[in-house]
Amino acid sequence: MTLLSRAINAPLIMGIINVTPDSFSDGGAYDPLEQARRLINEGADVLDIGGESTRPGAEPVSAEAEIARVVPAISAIAAEWPGVISIDTLKPYVARAAFQAGATVWNDVTALSHTPESLDVAADLGGDIILMHMQGEPRTMQSAPHYDDVVAEVETWLLQRAEAAIRAGVAPDRIWLDPGIGFGKTLDHNLALIRATDRLASHGFPLLMAASRKRFIAALEEREGGVASAAQDRIGGTLAVHLHAIANGAKMVRVHDVLAMRQAMRVWSALQGHSC
Repeated sequence: MTLLSRAINAPLIMGIINVTPDSFSDGGAYDPLEQARRLINEGADVLDIGGESTRPGAEPVSAEAEIARVVPAISAIAAEWPGVISIDTLKPYVARAAFQAGATVWNDVTALSHTPESLDVAADLGGDIILMHMQGEPRTMQSAPHYDDVVAEVETWLLQRAEAAIRAGVAPDRIWLDPGIGFGKTLDHNLALIRATDRLASHGFPLLMAASRKRFIAALEEREGGVASAAQDRIGGTLAVHLHAIANGAKMVRVHDVLAMRQAMRVWSALQGHSC
């Protein structure tokens, strides 16, 4: 079953599990299996496991170190939960190890462009693939991001990566697009992409929106005369972005705060006259 087939009746919630000491919001804050149990109980449809931080300025880690972090977590979760597990990695070697441990989705912040082998490995694995846009690399992506037309450039690049994946043998109905909010974008770039959700979701590939607790929310608060919030205090902004995205065609949202997102979706859906 593809992720898209699971999202036919209602948008999906992807819960974040960072098996890292240095993620921007919750690095090293919990036991992965206990966090998985909590997110599942709160209503997560998918669990996204990451072993390398991609926050601005983050330093890379080796594939071996990343595997040592994510494989035990994925194996433990898969042993007691039959749901969908995603591996958040840019390395095909890590993705393959994660699939062997029980993952069925590869969430790649480089849209399968990190290595020449990435496309072929994605096709060989046969799972769902999330292609994300990022300008630059985590260490430098927020230094001076520039676009002439951010929506058109992100849109074009994602569609090109989708076509490359299809040529490599990835099934079209297993490809998701993610505009990469916060990855090599200014506040205005992020807002433009969020406003263009309906356009980005109109190309036949389901769209993932991933804005959870991101720095642009605090930047917007500052610009509007408020006080910038810490990562853990950006739930309100996160919900606003993701409800807007769902209303405009997004099929999945990636969040730290699953309980709040599930509640917001249920209330919003009830107000629209349908269930979620």
